[in-house]
Amino acid sequence: MTPMNPSYWLEYAWLATHVEPGVLVTTENGRITEVRKDVATAPDSAVPLRGLTLPGLANTHSHAFHRALRGTVQVGSGTFWTWREVMYSVADRLTPETYHQLARAVYAEMALAGITVVGEFHYLHHAPGGTRYADPNAMGEALIAAAADAGIRITLLDTAYVSAGFGEPPGRHQLRFSDGTTDAWAERASALKGAPHARIGAAIHSVRAVPARQLGTVAQWAEDRAAPLHVHLSEQTAENEACDRAHGRTPTRLLADHGVLGPRTTGVHNTHLTDADIHLIGTSGTGTCMCPTTERDLADGIGPAPALQSAGSPLSLGTDSHAMIDLLEEARALELNERLRTHRRGHWTAAALLRAASPDGYAALGWPDGGQIAPGALADLTTVALDTVRTAGPAPRLAAEAAVFAATSADIRHTVVAGRHVVKDGTHTTVPHPAKDLTTAITALND
Repeated sequence: MTPMNPSYWLEYAWLATHVEPGVLVTTENGRITEVRKDVATAPDSAVPLRGLTLPGLANTHSHAFHRALRGTVQVGSGTFWTWREVMYSVADRLTPETYHQLARAVYAEMALAGITVVGEFHYLHHAPGGTRYADPNAMGEALIAAAADAGIRITLLDTAYVSAGFGEPPGRHQLRFSDGTTDAWAERASALKGAPHARIGAAIHSVRAVPARQLGTVAQWAEDRAAPLHVHLSEQTAENEACDRAHGRTPTRLLADHGVLGPRTTGVHNTHLTDADIHLIGTSGTGTCMCPTTERDLADGIGPAPALQSAGSPLSLGTDSHAMIDLLEEARALELNERLRTHRRGHWTAAALLRAASPDGYAALGWPDGGQIAPGALADLTTVALDTVRTAGPAPRLAAEAAVFAATSADIRHTVVAGRHVVKDGTHTTVPHPAKDLTTAITALND
């Protein structure tokens, strides 16, 4: 059991700009109180974390129930839209109880991958057919409880989803996503309560799922609470074309016109953008969450991440549909996608990619005091082993490069959240059998 206010000795620590050997980190009440350098050996009072310790990794975009699709959607061919029909069929079968069971295992998988905070883009609100549960937030509360059980932080991005498309009422599958109007959404979402491990944010599913005249309601709800606001943005060219037909403008311009863009807002994907869109996103300080493994799995395309960042949009990363759960893979995929697109290497350093994977992700989820190993920061840590077949070899000063460009989630040795040792030597300390739990939960959904 982790002591109340443990100290950790880091064999190597990533301190935002460089690798530092022999670092002692003390904690109190879930925060780092001291970072002491030049500590050559682990004191008896400290827990040794051997390998390279990074600030905890932030998974900025998740749909937990999509984990049940892994493998099953790789059969045959199709597009995002055919994949979506399979996704709807899984969504139809979830209850608060089965969603808690599945999400607990998914979040445990995240902890094993070094993820210490997740942004859950949550739109599965009601029973099939749209019937309200006795507790209208039963599904969201199940996710908050699942994160607590798995030992990670969560920002529940409660999502407004009230139409099937521009001027179209919700379809059969979408009835359980919809509150009818954003006013009704706001009333229900206002009843959600945070917790020490949980914060409540908002999301607009997409411009096709929230009528233009109702976008401002969601933006104002988030503004009133100083809460993060996320939105799927220009993931598909078909959405852009439909928005142009309906409103004579791009989705980005539509969001800007209704007060959605801004420093607390994050656009997820931001794939098919015009130069004017990039300018609007960057100059407003709106963030960009890239989900490279999902974007390539669904054949969405490669978004203009360098141009967005240059325009002023902070970058973060998410595992989205959970085709895999590996933030290190998301980080290097950002760089490798650009190499394929441009035929040129070196768009981001390992330091820049780690910033997207940690502090900028924490900020996008409303935890600006996370993502760093520094006094006063949240005591969230992720340790990558440096002695596996993937990471062995490079000099310690290149450990960050080895972690970003060679390591996988299988190389995560320790995960610490709020000072608590959640994953120790590659084993989850409170969810004994996450793989078995995933099998049980997914098999039950697919039977």
